[in-house]
Amino acid sequence: MKDDLGKCRVLVVDLDGTLIHSDMLFESFWSALGRDWRTPFAALRALATGRAALKRRLAAAADHDPAALPYNGAVLDYARNWRSAGGRVVLVSAADDGLVQRVAAHLGLFDEAHGSDGQRNLKGPAKSRFLTERYGTKGYAYIGDSRADLPVWKSAGRAVTAGAGRGLRRQVDGLGGRIEHLPAPEGGAWAILRALRPHQWLKNILVFMPMLAGHHFSTAVALQSALAFLSFCLVASCVYILNDLLDLTADRAHPRKCRRPLASGALPIRLGTAMAPALLFAGLAVALTLGPLFVLVMLGYFILTTLYSLWLKRLVVADICTLAVLYTTRILAGAVATGLPLSVWILAFAIFFFLSLAAVKRQAELVDSAVRGQLSAAGRGYHADDLTLVAQMATAAGYVSVLVMALYLNSPAVQEIYSRPSVLWGICLVLLYWISNMVMVTHRGGMDDDPVVYAVKDRTSQICILLVIACAVGAALT
Repeated sequence: MKDDLGKCRVLVVDLDGTLIHSDMLFESFWSALGRDWRTPFAALRALATGRAALKRRLAAAADHDPAALPYNGAVLDYARNWRSAGGRVVLVSAADDGLVQRVAAHLGLFDEAHGSDGQRNLKGPAKSRFLTERYGTKGYAYIGDSRADLPVWKSAGRAVTAGAGRGLRRQVDGLGGRIEHLPAPEGGAWAILRALRPHQWLKNILVFMPMLAGHHFSTAVALQSALAFLSFCLVASCVYILNDLLDLTADRAHPRKCRRPLASGALPIRLGTAMAPALLFAGLAVALTLGPLFVLVMLGYFILTTLYSLWLKRLVVADICTLAVLYTTRILAGAVATGLPLSVWILAFAIFFFLSLAAVKRQAELVDSAVRGQLSAAGRGYHADDLTLVAQMATAAGYVSVLVMALYLNSPAVQEIYSRPSVLWGICLVLLYWISNMVMVTHRGGMDDDPVVYAVKDRTSQICILLVIACAVGAALT
């Protein structure tokens, strides 16, 4: 590459969307919000002074680990080759200068580093003027990724795009001169779908519980339950994206969660930020078709899940109880959507059963942390020494749920609905085995991050589900 440098001895590299598959302004906002819920109000006050002031305010409130950022390997290789050929490499970004300096210090690749200083926003024409004054017109090569970089490419001696779309590439090609295009990262529609976590929608099947438990199988009830399911899927996906945005740092430190679309950079953080409110509004629009009371239930669900993401998940025991309530809310929502009465027995069973699953989820995280030699679970309030107690909570709550189920099966309501209610006692036996097995699997480190998803994929759990269904069908047969 040495002979290829020509008159452009300086390579200027952009940060946001170029050197990293992310945007430090959004990274700072979500990191700061995760630490202080008042961040949006402070951000609005800072924005009144200008974008550079906003970036400085958020950078000061955020907590970033430069080593965990999703770097663009193609850009890093290009910069290293440039430097090995005898050229100079400079990092210049519209991100706050403090963050730019930390990234540059971590990589040890750049001869200089410059960012926005709280008053001047180094973006677009301002960046072009800064670079021209420092290196001269056509005196540098520039790697960027967005239309805001067009003024910079115009004054550069060489233009290099990083993952630009076809439209932007055509615009850059129209500038003339030496042009290079680095490939776009993998992602696209598949990354968007993964961010929605469609496998987690299995939990929303709980909205059909009132219909199934009450044996109400009319078309109207089925349609109402289906709409409730759709509303929950949309709002839940909104919450998953919000949670991923707030947990970027913790997810990047996790061996599996680091591959999530937002944490890995496969899904642009700007797009994720826009998707969250769009999904929420779509879910509430569907909820409106089921009446104002169902909308209130969905708003309550969203508020509680947001509180969980911002605060409750860091509180010992309160986080487990919150998860149990969120699971049970789905059953309550199914009753509200259809207008069907809901048995107190079913609610009591659900609370204890899902408290057990929530405890298993925390148990799995603690086991994983212990294997990796960490004293605590990242982003949680638990320590490794709590593992035994959490496992006991999972087992005890699960067994109590089976006791509630046994009492329910002996109630007059069940005796009226089922022809042979005694067959239903087989469900209790299956549940006792399944809960005990789940706790044991988790204890041995075989549990995924979510026990519900694990149960769907696990062969033993699948057999248990089939046995439960067989018991219910056998009890209903005349």
